[in-house]
Amino acid sequence: MAQISNLVFLASIFFFNIINGPFLTDAISSCNGPCRTLNDCAGQLICINGKCNDDPDVGTRICSQPSPSPPPPSGGGGTCRTSGNLQCDGQSYPQYRCSPPYVSSGTQALLTLNDFSAGGDGGGASQCDEIFHSNSERIVALSTGWYSGGSRCGKFIRIRASNGRTVTAKVVDQCDSVNGCDDEHAGQPPCRNNIVDGSAAVWDELRLNKNDGVVPVTWTMA
Repeated sequence: MAQISNLVFLASIFFFNIINGPFLTDAISSCNGPCRTLNDCAGQLICINGKCNDDPDVGTRICSQPSPSPPPPSGGGGTCRTSGNLQCDGQSYPQYRCSPPYVSSGTQALLTLNDFSAGGDGGGASQCDEIFHSNSERIVALSTGWYSGGSRCGKFIRIRASNGRTVTAKVVDQCDSVNGCDDEHAGQPPCRNNIVDGSAAVWDELRLNKNDGVVPVTWTMA
């Protein structure tokens, strides 16, 4: 009689586990999902310590891949959004009163070529000192956000090109990201918000081809 009671007791435990435990015989678990056997995991995943994970022998990285970064806000420049649009010769150009945040380890930017002399494509005199400059000077204009209302006037920045060369240059002007398409701006549309507008001397020091017109660089305060 005791033997029959034991069998009934064991059977009740078995059915209890089936009812209350995770029913995985037909389940296909994804990354970190519960599992008991290799068949419980989807694709090339295997069961490790009760959870589906990458197979170290195969070298899969399905579960270890980082989550994709969210797209930047519309308008570009990280958290910097457009403040409007300027119509110029039938085209619409975004206007920015901000620039991407300054990063002391190296802020990404686009280096453009500017003629700071009288009658050049820079338009009027430099805003910092209200004079024209020779293109033999290592000088730059910064997008409106980085120009910061003139707070960087007269200060030096260090520009690094992708070829590893660096140059220090003096901030003398604003590359206007709000206004343009007039005589003051030599008819040019507003600058993008991530521009370092350098003289010919800056380009030469970096040994860049001025015919390229625009090249990616990084800059920091010197």
